[in-house]
Amino acid sequence: MTSINVGELVAIDVHTHAEISSQGKASLEDDLHDASSAYFKVEGNRKPTLQETATYYRERQMAAVIFTVDAQSATGTEPVPNEEVAQAAAANPDVLIPFASLDPHRGKAAVKQARRLVEEHGVKGFKFHPSLQGFFPNDRLAYGLYEVIEETGTIALFHTGQTGIGANVPGGGGIRLKYSNPLCVDDVAADFPHLKIILAHPSFPWQDEALAVATHKPGVHIDLSGWSPKYFPPQLVQYANTLLKDKVLFGSDYPVLTPDRWLADFAKLPIKDEVKPKILKENAARLLGLTSA
Repeated sequence: MTSINVGELVAIDVHTHAEISSQGKASLEDDLHDASSAYFKVEGNRKPTLQETATYYRERQMAAVIFTVDAQSATGTEPVPNEEVAQAAAANPDVLIPFASLDPHRGKAAVKQARRLVEEHGVKGFKFHPSLQGFFPNDRLAYGLYEVIEETGTIALFHTGQTGIGANVPGGGGIRLKYSNPLCVDDVAADFPHLKIILAHPSFPWQDEALAVATHKPGVHIDLSGWSPKYFPPQLVQYANTLLKDKVLFGSDYPVLTPDRWLADFAKLPIKDEVKPKILKENAARLLGLTSA
C-alpha cells in the first residue's frame, strides 16, 4: 500500500524507466540503448538501479511512476522483471509507484499475469510501447489486457509518436513508427469507455491527433515526457493551459531526460500559475488515486 504524502511532494513524475535488473541485465540491446542515449543527449547515469532511482526522486521530494517495457517477442530481449519493479516500489513506497509492462503477443498468458500483478503486487498501471512491441493499440490481440486493466481500475499508458529507440540505427532497428499514432488509441478509448488512459509524450508527428483524442474521450490524458518543454509545439501549450488543464501530466522519461532539466525548461513556458500545480502534481495524484482532489 502506498505511503506517499502528496502534500509534501514537489511533483509526481508519471513516466520513468527501469533500465537494469538486479542481475545487471539491460532491457534493451546495446545498439538500441546507445541510439536512445545519443538521441536524448543523455547526461549522468544512463542505467540507474531501481534503488538509485528511488533515492534520486526522494532527494528531490518527488514521486515517480516506474516501469519496464516488455517487448521480448519483437526484440528477443528479456525485460526487467515486473516483479522486481513492484518489489522496489514496495521497499520505497514513499516515492515509487509501480506500473508493469506485458507483451500483448503473449496472449492469454499476459492476461493472466496482468491480473496477478495487480492483485498480488499492487501494480497501478501498464505501459505499452506499440512501436517497440510491434502492434497497433487497436489490434484485438491486446483487448484481453485492456479488459483486465479496465476491470481493476488501473491505468493503460501508451507510448505515442516518434521514439528515440532505434534512431539513426540502420532501418531504425526495425522499429516502425506507424504503430504509435494516437488515433489508434482512440479506438481503445471508445471500446473501453471506463479505461483510464495516458498518451505518453508530445506525439510528433501526430500532436493534433493526440489533442483531439484527449479532448473527445473523458478517460484519456496526456503526459509531457520525452521532450524538453522548450520544444513543445504551441498548440500543446495552449491546450495544457485551457481545455486540457485537468488532463495533462508531468513526466520526464528519466533517465534519458531528467526531471531537473525538464522542470527548468517548464518554468520558462507561459503556463498559468493556477495550472502549473495541476500539471506537476494534482492531476496525477487524482488519476493515480493518491488523493480525492
